[in-house]
Amino acid sequence: MLVRLLMIAVAALILARNSVLSALGLSALPLAILIGMICGNLVRSEFSGRDTAVLVFSQQQVLRLGIILFGFNISFQQIASIGYQAVLLDILVIVVVLSLGIFAGVKLFRLPRELAVLTSVGSAVCGAAAIMAAEPVVKAKEKDVTVAVATVVVFGTLAMFTYPVIYRFADMEPSAFGIYIGSTVHEVAQAVAAGESVSAEAMNAAVVAKLIRVMLLAPVVIALSMLMFRNTADTGEKRPVPIPWFVFGFIAAAALNSVLVLPETVLDGLKFSAQICLAVAMAALGFKTRWATIRHVGVRPLILSLLLFLTLMLGGFALNLLFYG
Repeated sequence: MLVRLLMIAVAALILARNSVLSALGLSALPLAILIGMICGNLVRSEFSGRDTAVLVFSQQQVLRLGIILFGFNISFQQIASIGYQAVLLDILVIVVVLSLGIFAGVKLFRLPRELAVLTSVGSAVCGAAAIMAAEPVVKAKEKDVTVAVATVVVFGTLAMFTYPVIYRFADMEPSAFGIYIGSTVHEVAQAVAAGESVSAEAMNAAVVAKLIRVMLLAPVVIALSMLMFRNTADTGEKRPVPIPWFVFGFIAAAALNSVLVLPETVLDGLKFSAQICLAVAMAALGFKTRWATIRHVGVRPLILSLLLFLTLMLGGFALNLLFYG
């Protein structure tokens, strides 16, 4: 099973370099879960005990290692390069999207709390990687994780076509528009593709603003573990607050990347290892998911993701004008 998951992860990494797929902002992570789902649905037999253990290990331990290594994509110097306003902007975007998404998902659309939280986290922070990072804290069902990833990928991809059109009418400097992209687009790959369609200057600003949102994943996951899941939903009884220790590893990796000048080959190796680990975790999730579980959920998660997409696009534009207009 582990060999199959590695093969799926490698295939996803290779496909993500395809010019057509990269232009759509499809990164290795959503591709890994899609390929995993296709392969998993072709396997009709039940998983053996060994296969199940490998899948669980990949979704938990391998995922957490990937999140830690992902910290080497970020440095505090990158944050300083575009100023404190971008940090405040990203914080506001995350708070607004999380609050609206959880409230609307639970109260208006009557979705399971776990699905509403994961969809909101994916929209607010950094797409599929954020969903997978929050899953150990949220303790959602696998179908909720898969549906959240799928809906976030749909509207993150739609952003690739929307933002270049907005730029034509926005009357914003390329760097300011790049910050708008980075502070509102779902995935890092999608922010790169959208920024590149405007200019090199916009792409650079988009990447940095997006990486700031990625760094804010750590406090978001910690806040979720402390504030939202302290009590059980049914009994109100206290339960131990899950401490996402791997998030502290993520912070430590970013800190090391900020104070140490790592050789380029070492840094590239760490980043590649992070991608492999995260892709393996996604492949494991996809492998265990059946198409029927997604069909059973219905259109409400899609409507929630649409609401959050519009909030990011329109509300984020207004906030960017406030900060940089």
